[in-house]
Amino acid sequence: MNTKKLSQQFSYLFLLIMVLAFSSCRENKSMADDNAPFQEKYRPQVHFTPPAHWMNDPNGMVYHNGEYHLFYQHYPEKSVWGPMHWGHAISTDLVHWEHMPIALYPDSLGYIFSGSAVVDSKNTSGLGTEDNPPLIAFFTYHDMEAERQERFVEIETQAIAFSLDDGRTWTKYEHNPVLNNPGIRDFRDPKVMWHEETQQWVMSIASGQVIQFYTSPNCIDWKYASEYGEGVGSHDGVWECPDLFPLQVAGSGETKWVLIVNINPGGPAGGSATQYFVGDFDGKTFTSDQDVTLWMDYGKDNYAGVTWSNAPDNRRILVGWMNNWQYAGEKPAQVWSGAATFPRDLGLVDAGGRYLLTSKPVKEIENLYGKSESIKNIEIENSEPVFGKISFPKAPVEISLTFDVKDNTRMDFPGKYGITFKNSFGEYYTIGYDNVDKYFYADRTNSTSEDISENFPSIHLVPFILNSETTTWRIIVDASSVEFFTSDGKVVITNVVYPSEIFDQIEVFAENGKINLTEAHITELKSIWKTNK
Repeated sequence: MNTKKLSQQFSYLFLLIMVLAFSSCRENKSMADDNAPFQEKYRPQVHFTPPAHWMNDPNGMVYHNGEYHLFYQHYPEKSVWGPMHWGHAISTDLVHWEHMPIALYPDSLGYIFSGSAVVDSKNTSGLGTEDNPPLIAFFTYHDMEAERQERFVEIETQAIAFSLDDGRTWTKYEHNPVLNNPGIRDFRDPKVMWHEETQQWVMSIASGQVIQFYTSPNCIDWKYASEYGEGVGSHDGVWECPDLFPLQVAGSGETKWVLIVNINPGGPAGGSATQYFVGDFDGKTFTSDQDVTLWMDYGKDNYAGVTWSNAPDNRRILVGWMNNWQYAGEKPAQVWSGAATFPRDLGLVDAGGRYLLTSKPVKEIENLYGKSESIKNIEIENSEPVFGKISFPKAPVEISLTFDVKDNTRMDFPGKYGITFKNSFGEYYTIGYDNVDKYFYADRTNSTSEDISENFPSIHLVPFILNSETTTWRIIVDASSVEFFTSDGKVVITNVVYPSEIFDQIEVFAENGKINLTEAHITELKSIWKTNK
């Protein structure tokens, strides 16, 4: 059959399927017309956001008694950065969230900066009882008065608060701070874990451009152990928000330790980003023979990512702040500002002698699945609009594409192939693979008409050689973000987008050649905020 004719027939079929699948969502209104709570223009529908005003780093993530606790940097008065509080939300499935009262407020010791939380199950702190062990939150006090007076070594100290009612209310420790500043201007973001082998608590803390480790028997009395980072990784910005945890290498019984380090600026796409190191940890010292800088995400909008403590089934689940300090205060902000990435399960693989972290959307995304349609075995030639024009529902979608790439050296194999999202304003966002120079890319240079920042329009590249017979792409499209996962989670690109109207056209393209799209799925994702309407 003629390829063009087949493509046209498929376009009509897919259009019919989409109209039927999403008939319940045919409210023919733009996002700007709907100002109901959690339905404002650009409001994410499957990503956590605060009810109102500013949000940045996720904090204090801990699982306890069937609930995932998510705390976050929050300014409850305006949609810009200000005096930091800890906002709070809980979930039983990582996708539907219940907003809780603010957990921690600033006081005379300073703003409440980023940190972590643990279940002190053995009551080592003595702040609870054997029958009711406490949740303990670790955070940085940031003293603005000391900063104004340039008393730099006094600006940041570490403190704790505890809860005896499943995280509903919090009491600050009366003898705070528990760790004074050792003479470092940037000394923050304590991430605490229990080290079973040495029976002690370990704190990882960002200290300038290294990570320092402290140990404690009781979460209160801390002793310096070691530091890591001199001469390794990226040092183009300040190191922040560390995380240290063990992961089993897929397909083996080997366990390695992963040290996550967020950096601002210095990321591969510019501005904020997250690097990581894989090595060993003995309870005091982290070591690694890693000789290259590895990045968790190659987009511009995944920062300050850390993982849940005490997660069930030995899962290691991460969420980050979907933003970038290059333009966080400049991006469109209305009722709220800031969002979390979709939660991701982390894994570790041995890729030819190099350990790589993998990130995949948590399985609980299936709790949001609505109607879904699939097609198979379509030959893509040049840049024909294979998916045609469809009307997206207000709820976002997940798209999965599998391309046949086993013959990627043949003469008529495309130089580039991928997917483009468009709207009637001429705005678009493209994800593709360059088969000549061997890299994935995401192009958002024309994704918005908003005057955000000169750093916003950009193309993001991920050097990667495909050695498999197929490549599967998984894409989560929300009202103001696109998250791309491929190569079993080894390649991730997260970007925010601000189209004037929702992208309602999809093109799968092949430049100067032909490629077989062996399978494609599009699945409706139901809004996590429907209970709030």
